[in-house]
Amino acid sequence: MKVPNGCAICESTWGNYWAEVEGQKMFFCCEICEVEFRNMVEEVKRRTGWTTIDEVRITGDQKGRECTALSGPQAFRYFIRFSSQGAIYTFREM
Repeated sequence: MKVPNGCAICESTWGNYWAEVEGQKMFFCCEICEVEFRNMVEEVKRRTGWTTIDEVRITGDQKGRECTALSGPQAFRYFIRFSSQGAIYTFREM
């Protein structure tokens, strides 16, 4: 899966937290970002019925992120916000 440079969710370059997500070793700045990313991927797959996600494009910050997930030729746009512990607080299709 193609993800942003730096932390897979916030693009920070500090930290040294690595985790396997969707069979791929990914860099995260912290454990919370890993939880957010996992929750986001699962929610996208649940809503779309996709078995895999090829890429996630993310813009925004802790106040909310506008995202586009890609799987082959299909795209799914959404807005997402997380709680302080990484749970999905808001998820809205765009």
